[in-house]
Amino acid sequence: MTQRRTHRWPKPMGQAARRIWYGGDYNPEQWPESVWDEDIELMTRAGVNIVSLGIFGWSAIEPEDGVYDFAWLDRIIDKLYKAGIAVDLASATATPPMWLTQEHPEVLWKDERGDACWPGARQHWRPTSPIFREYALRLCRAMAEHYRDNPAIVAWHVSNEYGCHNRFDYSDDAMRAFQHWCKERYHTIEAVNDAWGTAFWSQRMTDFTQIIPPRYIGEGNFMNPGKLLDFKRFSSDALKEFFKAERDTLAEITPNIPLTTNFMVSAPGNALDYDDWGAEVDFVSNDHYFTAGRRHLDELAYSSSLVDGISRKHPWFLMEHSTSAVNWRGINYRKEPGQLERDAMAHLAMGADAICYFQWRQSQAGAEKFHSGMVPHAGADSQVYRDVCSLGEDLHTLSQAGLPGTTLSTSRIAVVYDYASEWATEHSATPTQSVRHWTEPLDWFTALADCGLTADVVPLAGDWDHYDMVVLPSVYLLSETDARRVREYVAGGGNLFATYYTGISDEHDHVWLGGYPGAIRDVVGVRSEEFAPMGEGDGTLDHLDLSNGTVAHDIADVITSTADSARVLATYQADPWTGMDGVPAITVNTYGEGRAAYVGCRLGADGLAASLPAIFEAMGVTLPVWQGSGDVLRIEREGHDDGDHPAPRFIFQFNRTHHPVTVDASGTILVASLAADLGDGTATISPNGVLVTKQ
Repeated sequence: MTQRRTHRWPKPMGQAARRIWYGGDYNPEQWPESVWDEDIELMTRAGVNIVSLGIFGWSAIEPEDGVYDFAWLDRIIDKLYKAGIAVDLASATATPPMWLTQEHPEVLWKDERGDACWPGARQHWRPTSPIFREYALRLCRAMAEHYRDNPAIVAWHVSNEYGCHNRFDYSDDAMRAFQHWCKERYHTIEAVNDAWGTAFWSQRMTDFTQIIPPRYIGEGNFMNPGKLLDFKRFSSDALKEFFKAERDTLAEITPNIPLTTNFMVSAPGNALDYDDWGAEVDFVSNDHYFTAGRRHLDELAYSSSLVDGISRKHPWFLMEHSTSAVNWRGINYRKEPGQLERDAMAHLAMGADAICYFQWRQSQAGAEKFHSGMVPHAGADSQVYRDVCSLGEDLHTLSQAGLPGTTLSTSRIAVVYDYASEWATEHSATPTQSVRHWTEPLDWFTALADCGLTADVVPLAGDWDHYDMVVLPSVYLLSETDARRVREYVAGGGNLFATYYTGISDEHDHVWLGGYPGAIRDVVGVRSEEFAPMGEGDGTLDHLDLSNGTVAHDIADVITSTADSARVLATYQADPWTGMDGVPAITVNTYGEGRAAYVGCRLGADGLAASLPAIFEAMGVTLPVWQGSGDVLRIEREGHDDGDHPAPRFIFQFNRTHHPVTVDASGTILVASLAADLGDGTATISPNGVLVTKQ
């Protein structure tokens, strides 16, 4: 188990009381200095109390090799400090300047065909380059030495979104580092051969020098799955080691300033093993951008809950999200009225103690000029800026009420997510390319919300085995150790919900033999002999109807036997030619003192929500009931009992529908965005609205 760093949160400047940090990325180098004073006046009006500076400022800070210009940065930091605005200062190493890559093109990362990623965008550096490391750490030392005693600096923002563009590098530097990583992990080449199954296709190696990155092997060919899985692990570790080098350089000179780097956790966001990275920062930070449409709120809450799990329920920092549209999707939808405030409150509800945006002022030029900002192109006379000011007032109210430092209340149920399982299911030779790990946890989170339960999303390495209920949603990889944890959890009285594609392979992607789900077949009490993929081909199986009225798509298990202790809740109703008519689809098994439900097909969020009441009943689980249950996402944060006063509770209620909902409004109403107090202990929340009360 990785030793986690002690949690350290950015302290307010001077003797100020703890408050919710509020602000965003600020790039004054993009604007003439004549704009800076206006910026600070508008920040003060909006309630901004922190900005991130210098994230892409390397070329302005070090315009020539070894020549530093801190004067402009000093001036803006001084102005911010005098206005009471703290600084989260970046190491500025995210993107190297042109003079560096011109002098040392060997720092550029290479793709799987060996082509260099040339300058022109960002993150065009390779983490395994000794030359790039030398220049980056030199800048870190210069930054730390110059700002070591500056009272405005409350945190270090190390680089930016590691792996966003340089997750994979196939250069010779990467090859040598991958060889070293394999030697450290496996010790002998025979152990590598065993882990990667190199007896297949005559891939056996006799020396570590024969290990190469998974470079281009021709269209339509298949990379060794074990090797590819380990290369993804290595790539996460290579970037992590670079981060640690920057972190340690800064910490050596400025030991009292906490350090972080911004993760990119979202439902499909799996570039790095963020749970592993969470052990290496002083406080967890995340960048999250909304998914427009029906899943907007649920995906946001799911992702934020996972960040809270990565942070082990310590407060975390929302480093970036957007006031409205982003710029990098095919269609960049704006946020609907109310969503600017609601989204911020949802992150806050899920444990964030900082709400920040990219970026303060919307750029006039460059690739992100159409990405929304706190001050849009329309200027301060705009709805976006008015909403930014309104949000600032509400965050101040919540700070005064004592929200900072409280924690997300523990749910009754945990939904488990695993980065390695996602990486393994991305391989191009699987039963169906329509199935990945990441979609199933989100479907369960949404389905549980439909049933009135707000789940905690917990990493596989987290402490999920103390929950009353645990969901293993398509957790494809289960090591012997993790399978033992599952077995002990259920035998000890836990309630498990497992699905198709769970426990199929071990940590090396070696299939557990004897029938699926091999790792926990005894726990769930079913045995499947094959997968039954579904598609849209002419005359092939495209769906399966279940006896409970739901419909399966994409994949189903061909369950051929169930344990005597298992009860079948639903079967497939299909034409005889499919071989699936009457096959068990949903079961509940008694194992030791606990129970294990098994959902052997992909039902989607709606199908799961329709199936869950019967599953809960068969497992003896009572569902929560409150006003607006299902239509409302209800989240609680709680403080600590000081002995003299009971612990405060903050209840956040979000409308998940497109129609008004009525909710309990007992306690003190702190925030009512698109919500109205009815005066009888209830309130109505309109679409995109939120109500926050203190109990």
